[in-house]
Amino acid sequence: MSDTKYILGSFADPDEMMHGIEKLQENNISIYDCYTPMPIHGIEAKLGVKPSRLPIAAFCAGATGTILGFSLLFYTTAYDWPMNVGGKPSLPLPNFVPVTFEVTILLCALGMVATFFFRNHLFPGRAPRVMDLRASDDRFIIAIDAKENTDHALIDGLLKDAGAVEVKYNERKYVSYE
Repeated sequence: MSDTKYILGSFADPDEMMHGIEKLQENNISIYDCYTPMPIHGIEAKLGVKPSRLPIAAFCAGATGTILGFSLLFYTTAYDWPMNVGGKPSLPLPNFVPVTFEVTILLCALGMVATFFFRNHLFPGRAPRVMDLRASDDRFIIAIDAKENTDHALIDGLLKDAGAVEVKYNERKYVSYE
């Protein structure tokens, strides 16, 4: 069995890459991933990428911020050190709104950043890894799992017919910048 793990089709134009995706999907060839130097409208739908769950994490972090902000204000003004100033209530809810809102926004933003970094494995000190070094420069790359799709000649022909500038057989999982 070959050591080839990925077949990489390199395209110079995003429209040709989209055409290559269509050709591969017409022949029931599963695509591992696509790497592009810029966002391409509609590629997520074409590849069947599920919508992000980042809004759920944002809601959870925001709800935590709301609860923490309100709890802190309640504890300090009504429970731990209640003060009767001019006959005003010790639990003035309208006065809690600005601080609670700001803590909600703060924890929501920090929670989304932390979730994004955790989910995408963007930890400090981690070396960036890409399939092809030119994918972040000027090439549009389609990566196909070679172990799952065994007809390499058909894949090679489909990629070249779609306008691939180069078809490479990657023998390692990733090519590192180092």
